[in-house]
Amino acid sequence: MINNKNDIFTSLIIENQYFPCVNYINTLFQFSNIKIEQYETYQKMSFRNRCVVAGSNGLVHLSVPLANGRDRQQLMKDVRISHLANWQTQHWRTIESCYSRSPFFEFYRDGVLGLLQKKEVYLLDRNLAILEWLKKVLKFQGQISLTDSYEKNVGVDMADRRNYYLPKNRVGQPVTFTYTQVFQDRIGFQPNLSILDLLFNSGPAAINLLKDNKLTF
Repeated sequence: MINNKNDIFTSLIIENQYFPCVNYINTLFQFSNIKIEQYETYQKMSFRNRCVVAGSNGLVHLSVPLANGRDRQQLMKDVRISHLANWQTQHWRTIESCYSRSPFFEFYRDGVLGLLQKKEVYLLDRNLAILEWLKKVLKFQGQISLTDSYEKNVGVDMADRRNYYLPKNRVGQPVTFTYTQVFQDRIGFQPNLSILDLLFNSGPAAINLLKDNKLTF
């Protein structure tokens, strides 16, 4: 499926993310069986409730506010979203400001706006709705399911990428393909941003970029 020692992997286990980073989605392209972890203890300082986009003055971090703060004793499946503030509007305004001049903004705007207008109770459900939309527009074939329990160690045939793609190591991940970004002339190429950046800038060409880029595990 991949190469070298990666040939032993037939499945993937990974956390779910909010408008996931490019390398996260690139990973999903390489597996036919994908397990989303729902029984882990919620991990703060991760992409589970945040994403990074590129604006004219640099990177912008968007965070989904959580009810009861970031209670680290909660299971991921039980983490609730706070709707006390209208954060969806703020996220959309930021996305629009960052990408309204991108080549494919009009192509994906209604889908992204529709996702943001939903008011899911649980963070897991919000991220799964995003993932299902991405699966449709990017046409990756992997079958997505949820874990039935938490297992610290998984079988030898399953690649474990839980807590692998984190904000703190976002720029440390390998970059094997680039594409033109809206503000690249001002802030340089920014790797491994939210998949929104790749979609708005590359459109349907993103499918082949992700399909042809084989990551090493």
